[in-house]
Amino acid sequence: MSRSRPLFIPPSSEFIALCQSQIALLTKGLKADWSAVYLAEEILGSADTHLIPIAIYPQTDSVWKSEACLSILPEVWNRVTASVPLLLGSSVDEISQSHRETEIDTSKALWEVFYPEGQHQMVFPLMDEDRVMGLLVTGRKKRQWKENELGQIEQIAKTIALACLLDRRQSWYQQQLSQQYRIRRLEKDRLDSLLHQLRNPLTALRTFGKLLLKRLLPEDRNQSVVQGILRESDRLRELLQEFEADIDATADDTNAVTLETNALSLPAAASVGDSPSLLLGNSLSLKATKVKDVLEPLLDSARAIAQEKDIHLSADLCATLPPVQANSKALREVLSNLIDNALKYTPAGGTVHIATGLERADGTGNWQGIAVCDTGYGIPLEDREHLFERHYRGVQAQGEIPGTGLGLAIVRELVEQMHGKIDLISPNEMSQNPALPGTTFIVWLLVAAAR
Repeated sequence: MSRSRPLFIPPSSEFIALCQSQIALLTKGLKADWSAVYLAEEILGSADTHLIPIAIYPQTDSVWKSEACLSILPEVWNRVTASVPLLLGSSVDEISQSHRETEIDTSKALWEVFYPEGQHQMVFPLMDEDRVMGLLVTGRKKRQWKENELGQIEQIAKTIALACLLDRRQSWYQQQLSQQYRIRRLEKDRLDSLLHQLRNPLTALRTFGKLLLKRLLPEDRNQSVVQGILRESDRLRELLQEFEADIDATADDTNAVTLETNALSLPAAASVGDSPSLLLGNSLSLKATKVKDVLEPLLDSARAIAQEKDIHLSADLCATLPPVQANSKALREVLSNLIDNALKYTPAGGTVHIATGLERADGTGNWQGIAVCDTGYGIPLEDREHLFERHYRGVQAQGEIPGTGLGLAIVRELVEQMHGKIDLISPNEMSQNPALPGTTFIVWLLVAAAR
C-alpha cells in the first residue's frame, strides 16, 4: 500500500451535498455518463485502504455495485498514490503507462469492468498537498474528452478536494472542542463528588466540637480552643460553598457552547489508587472486607450528629458475618452517604436504624445486605426513576434541607463498581406516621469466597 493513507473522517451532509452538485455539473454541463466521488478509509492494522463512495451517478446503475468494480478500485488507488505528486487529470491509460512494470494491466481491467469499448474514463485524485484523500472518477460514451473539458474537470476535482479538506478540519476541530467539553464535565463531576464527600466529615467535626463545648465548664481554659475549632469549621464550610458556586458558574458558561455529539472517545481516566474521590470511573481493587470494621467508625460520628438533632440511632451489627467482596474505602463512602441522608431527612424525634446480616442467594452467588432505615420523609414514586442521577433532588429541592443531589449518585456508582446491588424501600415497615413514610436502602454485596 502507498505512503498516503489518510484516516477516514465521516463526511458531513454539507460535503456530500457539494459532491452531488459537482457530479450534477459533470452530468449536465460536460455530458458525463458516469461519475463517482470516493474517499479513502485506512483500515487499522492492515495495509489495505477502502474506497468509500460518497456520491455516484447514476445511483441505480449496477456498474457501481459489481464485485469486479469494487475489487479493481484499490488497484487504481495504489497506482495513483504510488506516483504522488501526480498531475491532476490522469486517464486510466496514463496511469497504467507509468506502471508498465506491474503484472496487472489496470487500464484494461477497468476498461472491461466499467465500460465497453469506445467509452472514455478519467481518474482525478483528490489532493491535499502530497496526500491523496480520494478519487473523482468520471466517464462518457464514445466521445473523448477535450483539453478544455479536462481543465473543467480538474477544477471540479480541486473544488471537491478543498471542500473535503475544510470538512475534515471542521470535523476535527469540532471533535477536539467536544472532547475538551466532555473532559471538563468529567473533571467537574469528580470535583463535585469530592466536595460532597468533604462535607460529611466536616459536619461530623463541627458536631464533635459542639458536643465537646457543652461538656466543658465555663471557666475551662480549653473553651477558646474548641471555639476556635468551631469557628474554623464554619469558615471551611463557607469556603466550600463559595467554591461550589464558582464551579457552577463556570459550568453554566461551558454549557452555553453548542457542541456536536459525535466526539472522540474520552481517554481512560487516570488511576487514583484506592482513593474514592474518586474511584468513580476507575477500577476498584476488591478484597475480602468485614462490614463491621467499616461501619463501626462511621457510627461514632453518626451518633454525635443524631444526638444533636434529637434522633434515635440504633445499630444491629453481627460480629460473626463472613467478609464480603468490596473495597473498604468505597464501602465507607457508600455507607457514610446513606447514613448522612437518613439523618438529614429524618425530623427530630425520629429513628434511624442500621442493620447487617441480611442474606439472599441467586445464580450469581451468596449476597450479604446492609440496611439503612429511617422514619423520614420518604421517596415519592415520581422521584424514584431519577433518584440516582447526579444533582437530582426531586421534591426535596423545594424544601429547606440543603443538598447537592450527589450522594445517591456516588452510592450507586461505587456499589456497581464493587459488583453489588442496591434496593430502595419506601415506605418501610418502620413508618408509623402517614406523613413520614420512611425509607430503607439495602446495599447487597457478594460474600467473599472462602480461602
